Amino acid sequence: MSSPAQPSGLAGQAASARTSAPNVAIAGVTGAVGQEFLTLLADRNFPIGDLKMLASSRSAGKTIDFKGKTYTVEELTEDSFEGVDLALFSAGGSQSKKFGPAASAAGATVVDNSSAFRMTDGVPLVVPEVNPEAVKGIELGKGGIIANPNCSTIIMLMAVNPLHQAKGVKRMVVSTYQAASGAGAAAMAELEQQTRDVLAGDPVTMDIFPFQYAFNLFSHNSPMQENGYNQEELKMVHETHKIWGQSGENKSAVTATCVRVPVMRAHAESINLTFDQPVTEEEAIALIEQAPGVSLINDRANNRFPTPLDASDKDDVFVGRVRRDISQPEGVGLDLFCCGDQIRKGAALNAIQIAELLL
Repeated sequence: MSSPAQPSGLAGQAASARTSAPNVAIAGVTGAVGQEFLTLLADRNFPIGDLKMLASSRSAGKTIDFKGKTYTVEELTEDSFEGVDLALFSAGGSQSKKFGPAASAAGATVVDNSSAFRMTDGVPLVVPEVNPEAVKGIELGKGGIIANPNCSTIIMLMAVNPLHQAKGVKRMVVSTYQAASGAGAAAMAELEQQTRDVLAGDPVTMDIFPFQYAFNLFSHNSPMQENGYNQEELKMVHETHKIWGQSGENKSAVTATCVRVPVMRAHAESINLTFDQPVTEEEAIALIEQAPGVSLINDRANNRFPTPLDASDKDDVFVGRVRRDISQPEGVGLDLFCCGDQIRKGAALNAIQIAELLL
Protein backbone atom coordinates (compact mmCIF):
# COMPACT_ATOMS: atom_id res chain seq x y z
CA MET A 1 0.00 0.00 0.00
CA SER A 2 2.93 2.31 0.50
CA SER A 3 5.91 3.46 -1.49
CA PRO A 4 9.43 3.42 -0.02
CA ALA A 5 9.55 5.92 2.79
CA GLN A 6 11.77 8.94 2.20
CA PRO A 7 13.72 10.40 5.12
CA SER A 8 11.36 12.02 7.60
CA GLY A 9 11.10 12.54 11.34
CA LEU A 10 14.50 11.73 12.82
CA ALA A 11 15.92 11.48 9.33
CA GLY A 12 14.57 14.89 8.39
CA GLN A 13 16.09 16.45 11.49
CA ALA A 14 19.46 14.90 10.74
CA ALA A 15 19.26 15.85 7.07
CA SER A 16 18.83 19.52 7.92
CA ALA A 17 22.09 19.43 9.88
CA ARG A 18 24.18 17.78 7.14
CA THR A 19 25.36 19.92 4.23
CA SER A 20 27.35 17.42 2.14
CA ALA A 21 26.69 13.98 0.70
CA PRO A 22 28.29 11.22 2.79
CA ASN A 23 31.19 9.18 1.51
CA VAL A 24 29.98 5.58 1.30
CA ALA A 25 31.71 2.20 1.33
CA ILE A 26 30.02 -1.11 0.54
CA ALA A 27 31.72 -4.16 2.07
CA GLY A 28 30.72 -7.35 0.25
CA VAL A 29 29.65 -5.49 -2.87
CA THR A 30 29.91 -8.51 -5.19
CA GLY A 31 27.40 -10.63 -3.23
CA ALA A 32 23.63 -10.76 -3.74
CA VAL A 33 22.91 -8.20 -1.01
CA GLY A 34 25.85 -6.03 -2.02
CA GLN A 35 24.49 -5.83 -5.55
CA GLU A 36 21.05 -5.00 -4.17
CA PHE A 37 22.64 -2.17 -2.16
CA LEU A 38 23.75 -0.60 -5.44
CA THR A 39 20.33 -0.99 -7.06
CA LEU A 40 18.54 0.57 -4.11
CA LEU A 41 21.05 3.40 -3.62
CA ALA A 42 20.38 4.38 -7.22
CA ASP A 43 16.60 3.83 -7.13
CA ARG A 44 16.20 5.86 -3.94
CA ASN A 45 18.59 8.64 -5.01
CA PHE A 46 20.63 8.19 -1.86
CA PRO A 47 23.17 11.04 -1.73
CA ILE A 48 26.73 9.81 -2.21
CA GLY A 49 29.98 11.75 -2.22
CA ASP A 50 32.79 9.28 -2.84
CA LEU A 51 31.98 5.58 -3.20
CA LYS A 52 34.21 2.64 -2.32
CA MET A 53 33.40 -0.87 -3.46
CA LEU A 54 35.00 -3.48 -1.19
CA ALA A 55 35.11 -7.27 -1.28
CA SER A 56 37.45 -10.18 -0.61
CA SER A 57 40.85 -10.48 -2.27
CA ARG A 58 39.46 -12.87 -4.87
CA SER A 59 37.07 -10.18 -6.11
CA ALA A 60 39.53 -7.29 -5.94
CA GLY A 61 40.22 -5.80 -9.33
CA LYS A 62 36.79 -6.52 -10.78
CA THR A 63 34.94 -3.54 -12.19
CA ILE A 64 31.34 -2.51 -11.47
CA ASP A 65 29.34 0.20 -13.22
CA PHE A 66 27.21 2.44 -11.02
CA LYS A 67 25.28 5.51 -12.18
CA GLY A 68 27.39 5.99 -15.28
CA LYS A 69 30.77 5.51 -13.62
CA THR A 70 33.03 2.46 -13.51
CA TYR A 71 34.46 1.48 -10.13
CA THR A 72 37.23 -0.98 -9.35
CA VAL A 73 36.54 -3.34 -6.46
CA GLU A 74 39.15 -3.01 -3.72
CA GLU A 75 40.17 -5.62 -1.18
CA LEU A 76 38.44 -5.16 2.18
CA THR A 77 41.08 -4.36 4.82
CA GLU A 78 41.25 -2.51 8.12
CA ASP A 79 42.60 0.50 6.22
CA SER A 80 39.68 0.70 3.78
CA PHE A 81 37.63 3.27 5.68
CA GLU A 82 39.65 6.47 5.86
CA GLY A 83 37.33 9.34 4.95
CA VAL A 84 34.26 7.08 4.84
CA ASP A 85 31.09 8.37 6.55
CA LEU A 86 28.83 5.35 5.98
CA ALA A 87 29.88 1.71 5.65
CA LEU A 88 27.24 -0.76 4.48
CA PHE A 89 28.39 -4.27 5.42
CA SER A 90 27.16 -7.50 3.87
CA ALA A 91 30.38 -9.48 3.87
CA GLY A 92 29.47 -12.18 6.42
CA GLY A 93 29.67 -12.34 10.18
CA SER A 94 33.38 -13.12 10.46
CA GLN A 95 34.30 -10.23 8.18
CA SER A 96 31.99 -7.89 10.07
CA LYS A 97 33.58 -8.83 13.38
CA LYS A 98 37.04 -8.26 11.93
CA PHE A 99 36.49 -5.08 9.96
CA GLY A 100 33.35 -3.45 11.45
CA PRO A 101 35.12 -2.12 14.56
CA ALA A 102 38.00 -0.86 12.38
CA ALA A 103 35.53 1.01 10.18
CA SER A 104 33.86 2.53 13.23
CA ALA A 105 37.21 3.52 14.72
CA ALA A 106 38.06 5.28 11.45
CA GLY A 107 34.89 7.37 11.82
CA ALA A 108 32.54 5.45 9.53
CA THR A 109 29.06 4.71 10.81
CA VAL A 110 28.53 1.01 10.13
CA VAL A 111 25.22 -0.55 9.17
CA ASP A 112 25.89 -4.28 9.37
CA ASN A 113 23.74 -6.91 7.74
CA SER A 114 25.28 -9.92 9.53
CA SER A 115 24.44 -11.44 12.91
CA ALA A 116 27.79 -10.31 14.37
CA PHE A 117 26.52 -7.43 16.50
CA ARG A 118 22.75 -7.90 16.68
CA MET A 119 22.63 -8.94 20.32
CA THR A 120 25.60 -6.85 21.45
CA ASP A 121 24.71 -4.44 24.26
CA GLY A 122 24.79 -0.86 23.07
CA VAL A 123 24.39 -1.76 19.38
CA PRO A 124 20.96 -0.70 18.08
CA LEU A 125 19.00 -3.41 16.26
CA VAL A 126 16.69 -1.52 13.94
CA VAL A 127 13.69 -1.89 11.68
CA PRO A 128 12.98 1.74 10.69
CA GLU A 129 9.19 1.29 10.60
CA VAL A 130 9.27 -0.34 14.06
CA ASN A 131 11.92 1.34 16.24
CA PRO A 132 13.53 4.31 14.45
CA GLU A 133 14.14 5.98 17.82
CA ALA A 134 16.92 3.43 18.44
CA VAL A 135 19.33 5.41 16.22
CA LYS A 136 18.78 8.73 17.97
CA GLY A 137 22.09 10.42 18.72
CA ILE A 138 24.07 8.50 16.07
CA GLU A 139 25.64 10.74 13.40
CA LEU A 140 27.12 9.77 10.07
CA GLY A 141 30.88 10.07 10.05
CA LYS A 142 31.13 9.84 13.83
CA GLY A 143 31.59 6.07 14.08
CA GLY A 144 29.29 3.55 15.71
CA ILE A 145 27.68 0.30 14.60
CA ILE A 146 23.99 -0.34 13.86
CA ALA A 147 22.77 -3.89 13.27
CA ASN A 148 20.31 -5.00 10.63
CA PRO A 149 18.04 -7.74 12.03
CA ASN A 150 17.68 -11.22 10.61
CA CYS A 151 15.64 -11.27 7.41
CA SER A 152 12.88 -13.45 8.89
CA THR A 153 12.62 -11.20 11.94
CA ILE A 154 12.26 -8.09 9.78
CA ILE A 155 9.54 -9.61 7.60
CA MET A 156 7.66 -10.93 10.63
CA LEU A 157 7.76 -7.66 12.55
CA MET A 158 6.70 -5.59 9.56
CA ALA A 159 3.50 -7.65 9.52
CA VAL A 160 2.98 -7.94 13.27
CA ASN A 161 4.19 -4.64 14.74
CA PRO A 162 1.10 -2.60 13.77
CA LEU A 163 -1.03 -5.12 15.67
CA HIS A 164 1.38 -5.25 18.60
CA GLN A 165 1.38 -1.47 19.00
CA ALA A 166 -2.41 -1.39 19.13
CA LYS A 167 -3.30 -4.56 21.03
CA GLY A 168 -0.12 -5.99 22.56
CA VAL A 169 1.20 -9.37 21.40
CA LYS A 170 1.19 -11.78 24.33
CA ARG A 171 2.39 -14.83 22.34
CA MET A 172 3.58 -15.38 18.78
CA VAL A 173 4.09 -18.70 16.99
CA VAL A 174 5.74 -18.42 13.57
CA SER A 175 6.61 -20.98 10.90
CA THR A 176 8.82 -19.78 8.06
CA TYR A 177 9.12 -20.90 4.45
CA GLN A 178 12.52 -19.49 3.51
CA ALA A 179 13.84 -18.99 -0.01
CA ALA A 180 17.26 -19.75 -1.41
CA SER A 181 18.07 -16.03 -1.42
CA GLY A 182 18.54 -16.23 2.34
CA ALA A 183 21.57 -18.44 1.82
CA GLY A 184 23.15 -16.19 -0.80
CA ALA A 185 23.80 -16.13 -4.52
CA ALA A 186 25.50 -19.55 -4.51
CA ALA A 187 22.43 -21.21 -3.01
CA MET A 188 20.19 -19.54 -5.57
CA ALA A 189 22.42 -20.85 -8.34
CA GLU A 190 22.39 -24.35 -6.82
CA LEU A 191 18.59 -24.42 -6.70
CA GLU A 192 18.49 -23.43 -10.36
CA GLN A 193 21.06 -26.07 -11.30
CA GLN A 194 19.37 -28.79 -9.25
CA THR A 195 16.06 -28.05 -10.96
CA ARG A 196 17.75 -28.60 -14.33
CA ASP A 197 19.42 -31.77 -13.00
CA VAL A 198 16.18 -33.30 -11.73
CA LEU A 199 14.18 -32.48 -14.85
CA ALA A 200 16.93 -33.91 -17.04
CA GLY A 201 17.26 -37.05 -14.91
CA ASP A 202 20.89 -36.21 -14.09
CA PRO A 203 22.67 -36.60 -10.73
CA VAL A 204 21.81 -33.70 -8.46
CA THR A 205 24.53 -31.11 -7.78
CA MET A 206 24.91 -30.58 -4.02
CA ASP A 207 27.66 -28.12 -3.13
CA ILE A 208 25.80 -25.77 -0.74
CA PHE A 209 23.28 -27.93 1.12
CA PRO A 210 23.62 -31.57 2.22
CA PHE A 211 20.10 -32.26 0.93
CA GLN A 212 18.47 -32.06 -2.45
CA TYR A 213 16.84 -28.63 -2.51
CA ALA A 214 14.87 -28.75 -5.76
CA PHE A 215 11.38 -30.26 -5.28
CA ASN A 216 12.11 -30.72 -1.57
CA LEU A 217 12.17 -28.82 1.72
CA PHE A 218 14.12 -29.25 4.93
CA SER A 219 14.76 -27.75 8.35
CA HIS A 220 16.68 -24.48 8.13
CA ASN A 221 20.39 -25.10 7.66
CA SER A 222 21.61 -22.92 10.55
CA PRO A 223 23.39 -24.77 13.40
CA MET A 224 21.18 -26.86 15.68
CA GLN A 225 21.23 -26.02 19.39
CA GLU A 226 20.99 -28.38 22.38
CA ASN A 227 17.38 -27.37 23.03
CA GLY A 228 16.31 -28.54 19.55
CA TYR A 229 15.97 -25.06 18.06
CA ASN A 230 18.29 -23.95 15.28
CA GLN A 231 20.04 -20.59 15.32
CA GLU A 232 17.63 -19.03 12.83
CA GLU A 233 14.69 -19.79 15.11
CA LEU A 234 16.38 -18.38 18.17
CA LYS A 235 17.37 -15.24 16.28
CA MET A 236 13.69 -14.55 15.66
CA VAL A 237 12.95 -14.96 19.36
CA HIS A 238 15.76 -12.87 20.82
CA GLU A 239 15.82 -10.18 18.14
CA THR A 240 12.10 -9.56 18.52
CA HIS A 241 12.54 -8.86 22.22
CA LYS A 242 15.42 -6.47 21.59
CA ILE A 243 13.65 -4.56 18.81
CA TRP A 244 10.49 -4.25 20.90
CA GLY A 245 12.54 -3.21 23.93
CA GLN A 246 11.25 -6.09 26.04
CA SER A 247 12.96 -7.66 29.01
CA GLY A 248 12.17 -9.84 32.03
CA GLU A 249 8.54 -10.78 32.59
CA ASN A 250 7.36 -8.21 30.04
CA LYS A 251 8.60 -10.23 27.06
CA SER A 252 6.13 -11.49 24.50
CA ALA A 253 6.36 -15.28 24.26
CA VAL A 254 7.84 -16.15 20.86
CA THR A 255 8.53 -19.54 19.28
CA ALA A 256 9.57 -20.33 15.71
CA THR A 257 10.05 -23.20 13.27
CA CYS A 258 12.20 -22.30 10.25
CA VAL A 259 12.16 -24.32 7.04
CA ARG A 260 14.07 -23.90 3.78
CA VAL A 261 11.77 -24.27 0.74
CA PRO A 262 12.64 -24.44 -2.99
CA VAL A 263 11.68 -20.84 -3.75
CA MET A 264 14.24 -18.61 -5.42
CA ARG A 265 13.51 -15.31 -3.69
CA ALA A 266 11.23 -13.97 -0.93
CA HIS A 267 10.40 -15.64 2.37
CA ALA A 268 6.91 -16.57 3.54
CA GLU A 269 5.74 -16.88 7.14
CA SER A 270 2.67 -18.27 8.87
CA ILE A 271 2.06 -16.39 12.11
CA ASN A 272 -0.28 -17.18 15.00
CA LEU A 273 -0.85 -14.41 17.54
CA THR A 274 -2.35 -14.15 21.00
CA PHE A 275 -3.12 -10.59 22.17
CA ASP A 276 -3.39 -8.83 25.49
CA GLN A 277 -6.55 -7.14 24.23
CA PRO A 278 -9.32 -8.42 21.97
CA VAL A 279 -9.02 -7.57 18.28
CA THR A 280 -11.45 -8.23 15.45
CA GLU A 281 -10.49 -9.24 11.93
CA GLU A 282 -11.74 -5.88 10.72
CA GLU A 283 -9.59 -3.98 13.21
CA ALA A 284 -6.54 -6.04 12.31
CA ILE A 285 -7.02 -5.47 8.59
CA ALA A 286 -7.39 -1.73 9.11
CA LEU A 287 -4.20 -1.60 11.17
CA ILE A 288 -2.28 -3.57 8.54
CA GLU A 289 -3.59 -1.40 5.69
CA GLN A 290 -2.42 1.76 7.46
CA ALA A 291 1.08 0.46 8.22
CA PRO A 292 4.02 1.88 6.22
CA GLY A 293 5.87 -0.66 4.12
CA VAL A 294 3.02 -3.19 4.24
CA SER A 295 0.50 -4.20 1.56
CA LEU A 296 -2.62 -6.30 2.06
CA ILE A 297 -3.64 -9.20 -0.23
CA ASN A 298 -6.62 -10.77 1.50
CA ASP A 299 -9.20 -11.90 -1.07
CA ARG A 300 -11.06 -14.82 0.52
CA ALA A 301 -13.61 -15.11 -2.27
CA ASN A 302 -10.90 -15.92 -4.81
CA ASN A 303 -8.48 -17.66 -2.42
CA ARG A 304 -5.98 -14.93 -3.29
CA PHE A 305 -3.36 -14.28 -0.65
CA PRO A 306 0.35 -13.31 -0.63
CA THR A 307 2.86 -15.46 -2.49
CA PRO A 308 6.65 -15.20 -2.71
CA LEU A 309 6.29 -14.10 -6.33
CA ASP A 310 4.12 -11.19 -5.21
CA ALA A 311 6.90 -10.04 -2.91
CA SER A 312 9.92 -10.73 -5.14
CA ASP A 313 11.73 -7.52 -6.10
CA LYS A 314 9.22 -5.49 -4.09
CA ASP A 315 9.89 -3.24 -1.12
CA ASP A 316 6.69 -3.94 0.81
CA VAL A 317 5.89 -6.95 2.97
CA PHE A 318 2.60 -8.50 1.80
CA VAL A 319 0.10 -9.72 4.39
CA GLY A 320 -3.07 -11.79 4.08
CA ARG A 321 -5.06 -14.78 5.36
CA VAL A 322 -6.07 -12.59 8.29
CA ARG A 323 -8.52 -14.62 10.33
CA ARG A 324 -9.64 -15.30 13.88
CA ASP A 325 -7.89 -18.22 15.57
CA ILE A 326 -10.86 -20.45 16.36
CA SER A 327 -8.81 -22.47 18.88
CA GLN A 328 -8.57 -19.49 21.25
CA PRO A 329 -11.18 -17.49 23.19
CA GLU A 330 -12.90 -15.16 20.76
CA GLY A 331 -11.05 -11.95 20.11
CA VAL A 332 -7.63 -12.73 21.52
CA GLY A 333 -6.22 -14.98 18.76
CA LEU A 334 -5.40 -14.21 15.15
CA ASP A 335 -3.71 -15.98 12.24
CA LEU A 336 -2.03 -14.33 9.28
CA PHE A 337 0.36 -15.11 6.43
CA CYS A 338 3.03 -12.80 5.03
CA CYS A 339 5.68 -12.71 2.32
CA GLY A 340 8.67 -10.41 1.96
CA ASP A 341 11.67 -10.15 -0.33
CA GLN A 342 14.61 -11.40 1.72
CA ILE A 343 17.20 -9.50 -0.31
CA ARG A 344 15.30 -6.21 -0.31
CA LYS A 345 13.32 -5.53 2.88
CA GLY A 346 14.90 -8.51 4.61
CA ALA A 347 18.41 -7.18 4.01
CA ALA A 348 19.53 -4.38 1.68
CA LEU A 349 16.47 -2.13 1.82
CA ASN A 350 16.23 -2.22 5.60
CA ALA A 351 19.92 -1.29 5.88
CA ILE A 352 19.56 1.63 3.49
CA GLN A 353 16.44 2.82 5.30
CA ILE A 354 18.51 2.83 8.50
CA ALA A 355 21.11 4.95 6.70
CA GLU A 356 18.36 7.31 5.53
CA LEU A 357 17.39 7.87 9.16
CA LEU A 358 20.89 9.25 9.70
CA LEU A 359 20.98 11.68 6.76
